[in-house]
Amino acid sequence: MWLWIDGGPAAAGPISVTATAGAASVTATAHLSEVEWAMGPPGGTVQCSGPGTPWTGQEGPSPDCGYTYLQRSLPVRTAGAGRWTITATSVWTVTWSGASNGGPVTGEQVVRVPNQTTLAVDEVQVLVGGDGS
Repeated sequence: MWLWIDGGPAAAGPISVTATAGAASVTATAHLSEVEWAMGPPGGTVQCSGPGTPWTGQEGPSPDCGYTYLQRSLPVRTAGAGRWTITATSVWTVTWSGASNGGPVTGEQVVRVPNQTTLAVDEVQVLVGGDGS
């Protein structure tokens, strides 16, 4: 399964904004550090260093962010839901700099933004190589 954040590289930043109040001015810049995916099954986690590559019908695994389900999302495995709960947590690094009262102001903060959905996995197929293995 290919994993990606809508908006691709443009959604990964950097995104900057400046705030001014009187003589004080600070510019904050955020960039996507990574995306942590919890895919549902125990141990089913993936960490991706960027937003991932959108799937547009190409064959094969994702070049940078993917996951393979090894189990169906049976109700007994999913607390009766029959769907895996997927959580994508975008991890942003926000830095800021500026001046206040004639002195420098700088800092850094990591911000985690989770988003959740569900996915039914009804069939898991096994591929057999040309040598029968």
